Amino acid sequence: MSDVMSLHHPDPALDPQFYRGVLSKRALAWVIDAAIILALWLVVSTVFGLVTFGIGFLAAPVLMFLVSLSYRWATISRRSATPGMRFFGIEFRTAQGARFDSGHAFWHSLMFVLLMGSLIGWLISVIAMLGTEKSQGLPDLILGTTVINRPVDF
Repeated sequence: MSDVMSLHHPDPALDPQFYRGVLSKRALAWVIDAAIILALWLVVSTVFGLVTFGIGFLAAPVLMFLVSLSYRWATISRRSATPGMRFFGIEFRTAQGARFDSGHAFWHSLMFVLLMGSLIGWLISVIAMLGTEKSQGLPDLILGTTVINRPVDF
């Protein structure tokens, strides 16, 4: 990895290989992660509902938020990518070009989950990804982060 990479994101004009196909990979990774989150949520909601003799089923939307946030935060903290992102060979990078730590993962995940709960927030984020040269969503733009094709580490 070059010294430039350690200081900031790669420039799409100078290093287009880092961004090639990232938008479609992000979309496909989202599908995989959404399926995993849905499965986890169904298990957690069912167990919680049964343990509370049915009353816990009323908490299903809150549990969806918590499961989604926890899944994203935990997986991104470990490897700067969710399992869906790892499958497609992409990962998050901070404004300085580093992989995400727990703090970056938490704030990005929180913003992402909140935006996904709102049609307007989701649309703004999708429009941002379509309109920026680094395919950055709203949380990326706010935090100065980006998603790149995972570089080969030697």
